Amino acid sequence: MTKLSVNINKIATLRNSRGGDSPNVVQFAKDAQQFGAEGITIHPRPDERHIRYQDAYDLKSEVYTEYNIEGNPIPKFVDMVLEIKPTQVTLVPDAEDAITSNAGWDTLKHKDFLIDVIGEFKSNGIRTSIFVDPDLHQIEGAKATGTDRIELYTEAYAHQFSLGNEDAIQPYMACAGLANAVGLGINAGHDLSLNNIKFFKENITGLLEVSIGHALISESLYFGAETVIKQYLEKLK
Repeated sequence: MTKLSVNINKIATLRNSRGGDSPNVVQFAKDAQQFGAEGITIHPRPDERHIRYQDAYDLKSEVYTEYNIEGNPIPKFVDMVLEIKPTQVTLVPDAEDAITSNAGWDTLKHKDFLIDVIGEFKSNGIRTSIFVDPDLHQIEGAKATGTDRIELYTEAYAHQFSLGNEDAIQPYMACAGLANAVGLGINAGHDLSLNNIKFFKENITGLLEVSIGHALISESLYFGAETVIKQYLEKLK
C-alpha cells in the first residue's frame, strides 16, 4: 500500500494570514495522523511565508508516523534537518522567491553537490529523497548521487490528466520502471488530488509514498479533513 503523507503548509499559510495561532499546525498534524495519514510533510522556505522553522521543531515530538521535511539544502535548512533528524528529507531545488516548487533537480549538473549533501544526511540516519522531473536521464543521475528515493514531480501529469490525456502517465511509468530496476524507492507529489490519484497509483509500480497538500486541504474545505484523508487512503489501496 502506498503511504499518504499530508503536507500541512497550507494550514500554516492560513494561520499566518491572521498573525495568530489558528489553525494550529501541530494540532492539525496530530489530527491528520489520527484520521489515518501515514506521514506529515512540511516545506519550510527561507522567508517562512507558511511553515516556520520553529514549526519544524515543534512537530518533532508530535509526528509519530513518518516525518518528511522538504526544502532546498541551504546551510540553515541542512542544520535544522540534522538537528531534528526526521524520517526523511526531500531535497527540492526551489528558488527563494518561488511560489511553489516548479522543477526537479538536474541530477547530472548538480551530482557532486547532491552526493555531499545526501552523504551527510544518510550518515546521520536520515532517509533521503530528491525531487526529479520524469526524465530517464535524471533517474540515472539520481542513482549516482546515493539517494534512497526519488520524488517524481507530478504537475505535468496532473495538468494533462485534467484535460483527459491519460497518456501523460507514460513518462512516469518509464521512470518508475527504471527506478525499480536500479533500486531507487519511488515517492511522488505536486498537484495530485482525489481526481487523479487513483489512476496514478494504479499505473506506477512500486509507488511507496505520495505527499499531498494543496489539493487535500482545498478538498477538506468542502468535505472535512477526516473524510478526505480516508478517501485518499481508499484510493491508494
